[in-house]
Amino acid sequence: MKKIYKLLFLLTFQLSLSTEIDSLSNNPFSALPHFSYDILEDCDACGCSASGGSMGFASMLNTNFIGIRYFNQSYKSTDGLYSNSPWYNENFNTLQLWARIPVANRIQISALLPYHFHNRETNTGNQNSSGLGDVTILGMYQLFQTHKDSTLFIHSLQAGAGIKIPIGKFDELNNGSVNPSYQVGTGSWDYLLATEYVIRRKQIGLNTLLNYVIKTENDKKYRFGNQLNYAGTFFYLHQKNNYSFAPQLGIAGEVYESNYQLGQKVRNTCGDILFGKIGFELGKEKLSFGANFMLPITQNLTGGNVEANYRWSLNFNYSL
Repeated sequence: MKKIYKLLFLLTFQLSLSTEIDSLSNNPFSALPHFSYDILEDCDACGCSASGGSMGFASMLNTNFIGIRYFNQSYKSTDGLYSNSPWYNENFNTLQLWARIPVANRIQISALLPYHFHNRETNTGNQNSSGLGDVTILGMYQLFQTHKDSTLFIHSLQAGAGIKIPIGKFDELNNGSVNPSYQVGTGSWDYLLATEYVIRRKQIGLNTLLNYVIKTENDKKYRFGNQLNYAGTFFYLHQKNNYSFAPQLGIAGEVYESNYQLGQKVRNTCGDILFGKIGFELGKEKLSFGANFMLPITQNLTGGNVEANYRWSLNFNYSL
């Protein structure tokens, strides 16, 4: 319930921000940048079946686009049975087709189709897992945007909902591992709630994000815990001729509730993590290239038995 109250408070805060007096310049990107939706990608605690909680769901320079993205997440884990228990490396890799397409006035649909190829060390040798991941579809509605005759600030507020379709395989044998999220799919239908608020003054702006994933039990009687994601990103938008450049700097956080198996809470599966992130996007006409890198600031995952090392991503987009 505490996570629900936190979600409602942050939603109210974002809605209150949108009532400020605002503005819009004649910048060709005045449709406003849309930064990463902080989880909307089938990520579960500890990197998991994951696309990566804070690696993003949308492009900065391309409001509507189709593209391809690669990202990597590095973790280490231990069983924690003894003070000198060994730590093992885990790497989650994802190649993803992603798109954001307008379907009506004020409405956009985002879609993600990931292919995962993960590998990790174990006490009996290396282990690999690969395959198609779960498909995510999200609809966003623009609740508010600055009038075109404004001259001071740019404001934009969007909210939406989506669904994650269980296409990826869920391996029941991984439930008992230190990191039960070492999967290519969760096997469950999950539901997404999302908000995004952007404020910009000339070339400088701030993007805030809030997302919540409601997860259901799969046919193996396993349910990953619900997940709250939030982020704040400062950005600078520079344009010259047909080129655009947008460096970014900010933070992103994820909060995981406990997993359940056969209706019983699974110990040491809840946690939280806060990242610092830096990145950029570079565009020319309809093409753009982006890169992001994230390092943990604080973390407490699975009772300290899993630690995140870093995350990074690359993407190429074509503007529609």
